[in-house]
Amino acid sequence: MKKSLPSILLLLTTLLSFIGHSAFISALPIEKSSDSLQFYEEKHLTNVRQLTFGGDNAEAYFSFNNKMLTLQITNPKAGLNCDKIFWMKLKDGQLHAVSSGKGRTTCSFFMPGDTSIIYASTHDKMDTCPPVPDRQKIKKYVWPLYPSYDIYIADLNGNVRKRLTNTNGYDAEATLSPDGKTIIFTSTRNGDIDLYTMDINGEHVKQITNTLGYDGGANFSPDGKMIVWRASRPKTEADIKEYKDLLANDMVAPTQMEVFVANADGGNVRQITNLGQANWAPAFHPSGKKIIFSSNHQSPRGFPFNLYLINLDGTELEKISHDGGFDAFPMFSPDGKKIVFCSNRHNGGGRDTNVFIADWKE
Repeated sequence: MKKSLPSILLLLTTLLSFIGHSAFISALPIEKSSDSLQFYEEKHLTNVRQLTFGGDNAEAYFSFNNKMLTLQITNPKAGLNCDKIFWMKLKDGQLHAVSSGKGRTTCSFFMPGDTSIIYASTHDKMDTCPPVPDRQKIKKYVWPLYPSYDIYIADLNGNVRKRLTNTNGYDAEATLSPDGKTIIFTSTRNGDIDLYTMDINGEHVKQITNTLGYDGGANFSPDGKMIVWRASRPKTEADIKEYKDLLANDMVAPTQMEVFVANADGGNVRQITNLGQANWAPAFHPSGKKIIFSSNHQSPRGFPFNLYLINLDGTELEKISHDGGFDAFPMFSPDGKKIVFCSNRHNGGGRDTNVFIADWKE
């Protein structure tokens, strides 16, 4: 899903620590090493800068005016045992808390005007951090689908202004259309994991996917006419049974996902990757004609994850990042000039995952 990164990175070997400070640093020389800020082959990325330094920093998304980011951070060493939502001014790199620290929060995105942020939280149903699945008992990697997640709007000072969803199922993974009028999100309210849209006031909710399997992490195209998302499509009886059994216990196994696109209303669905393993965190290229996403399809053992670019018809797959660890959550700025992504590169060999920004070069 646009899932809480602590869960995602357990698939990758667990990448947790603390955030030390937030500020821009000068780009280091491009070099081929195991712990580089930028790698020689990364020809589309220039002026790479690291925005966070230490901890589990993920799902960074631009404001409408290109000047800010919203992101989530987990840092057990600093008492942040659950994802907490922050926002950052790009000009100074300073972090400002949005969520209170109660419950677990995830999947934040700026609202129109850039004076408020939408995010999902469990705080109305529990102040404490909900437990993660016991993977040793389950014997497989899974994501939790906490039914206590609902979607809220808060101002930049952290004051909750409105609760947008109030269902018995999981509601999270919300992003907005470029015109700021439509929210797309993932919900289990119908008994499956599907995509829905609603107005920014929470009204006129509409289900737009209805195929068995997980549908999540959706984003709009630059013109707002299309959406892209990740999906699982269990086919065999055994896979369908496993999917339904996990869903009955508010979980999903995200190890087999492909990238799909459709019209903004859910029509004209097309699968554009057929690579195997986990292909996820997709977003549109500024042209609207390509998709950037994260994948481990070249990694027989499931790791590393790198960024790839692909045409809407599934042709011309191009590897964008060349880290030997984890690169994911790519997003272009609304003006198309910059890209932000999350990576465990340049961390001194530790387990930190940080946010990076770069100028995009065609």
